[in-house]
Order: sequence, then structure tokens, then C-alpha cells
Amino acid sequence: MEKDDQAKNEQINNPLHGVKLADILESLVESLGWEDLSMRININCFKSNPSIKSSLKFLRRTPWAREKVERLYLKMEGRKR
Repeated sequence: MEKDDQAKNEQINNPLHGVKLADILESLVESLGWEDLSMRININCFKSNPSIKSSLKFLRRTPWAREKVERLYLKMEGRKR
């Protein structure tokens, strides 16, 4: 029972809880565009024929890249508030 409570508390404190990776990526592309996004995060899928679909596929398989995208999203969201 304690593990469940701890997991719930961690999710409550997680600013990305309930936010889909696709929504994060679409928001960044809408705000920055592919070119600026590729300059901020040096990932080939943002540079060469970028698309949401191919980028999501890469980000789901590559934890370090996903972390960079999530960090940038949180930084951008913090500026909006």
C-alpha cells in the first residue's frame, strides 16, 4: 500500500504527468519551428526531412533525446506563465 501512495505522490509532483509526448513535440514545433528546434537540440530527425511521426518514433526509442525535448518543453512552458 505504501508503494502505491509513494508512486501517486511522485506523479502529482511530475510536471509532465498526463502530457503526451506527441503534444510536447507539437507544441515545440508550433512555438519554435523545426529549424530552431534542431538548433536547440541537435538531433538529426529534427534536421533532415522532419516530421512529427518520425521524430516521435526516434524519441520513444532514445531516452536521452526524449529527456532533452521534455526539458526544453518545461523551460518553454515556464516562460508562458
